[in-house]
Amino acid sequence: MVMSRFGGSGGLTIGGGGAPPAKGGGGGPPTVGERDFEAEVLTSELPVVMQFTAEWCQPCKQIAPEVAAFAQEMQGKVKVVKIDIDKSPNLARQLRVQSVPTFMVFANQRIVDGVAGAVGKKKLREMVEPYLPRTEGAVKPRELAELIKQHAVVPVDTRDAAAYGRAHLPGAQHMALDEIEGRLAELHMMAGTPVLYCRGGDKTKDLAARLNESGVPVAFLEGGLLGWESESLPIERP
Repeated sequence: MVMSRFGGSGGLTIGGGGAPPAKGGGGGPPTVGERDFEAEVLTSELPVVMQFTAEWCQPCKQIAPEVAAFAQEMQGKVKVVKIDIDKSPNLARQLRVQSVPTFMVFANQRIVDGVAGAVGKKKLREMVEPYLPRTEGAVKPRELAELIKQHAVVPVDTRDAAAYGRAHLPGAQHMALDEIEGRLAELHMMAGTPVLYCRGGDKTKDLAARLNESGVPVAFLEGGLLGWESESLPIERP
């Protein structure tokens, strides 16, 4: 039977035997063994993506560039490690690894997600996304979509008027980015909590950071309109 998903698990007890740890080469993620599993995974301050692999695993070799690229992109935010099931059989057995490649995410002192099979950067990013540090005031697209349905927020489109006229989030009101700081009272008199958004999210992220630092709490859409569209969420067009 091939394991496809994992729920949370309890504490792990890992013995000190097994092969000594072997460090990764060629710029890929390091290989963790049974002796350093606790130090490298269980006590990590960052979320850890574990790839269970084997030297004979062809799919593992095929996705190696994707995994290495993901590790490089997430450096400082997520730790990516490999575990060879032949060299660390106790780990593989205790974590019930039944096929390779298998990926598991360790965060909040437990295994929080996992998938068996050859997956790419997009899937790995989806798996760790809920456990990444959140920028103050950031709202993810699907979170915002649910809040809009509940009439709890008002999206505020900060792009130019022409761009707003072509397409915008459902129920969005328009307020140009360079006008926001002079219209804060108007912003907070809206029917729901205002959530600012721009095309890519960077401009409203910077604005929200400035306002939060000055004591004015403002939310913004992480990834902006592009992030919203990438989730295939609805857009209003004239």
